[in-house]
Amino acid sequence: MTYQILTNTAASITDLKRNPMGTVAEGEGCAVAILNRNEPAFYCVPPELYAYYRELAEDAELNTIVDERLKNPDFVSVSLDDL
Repeated sequence: MTYQILTNTAASITDLKRNPMGTVAEGEGCAVAILNRNEPAFYCVPPELYAYYRELAEDAELNTIVDERLKNPDFVSVSLDDL
């Protein structure tokens, strides 16, 4: 079976056990695919990149909420003079 590796850097679980920080550093701030028997087992992600991914997920969730609310808009008319 063929697996798609979604990073530029890959390392084995043995490499990760031998030198965890060095393995993550090889990714130079990007995710590192960790392979088990030449199959991707998981991705090692530095904290800064993880925080960025979390922010993207939160933005996507907020966009979903906005899209749902726009289906049944409850607009209030206001004149600029009233503000």
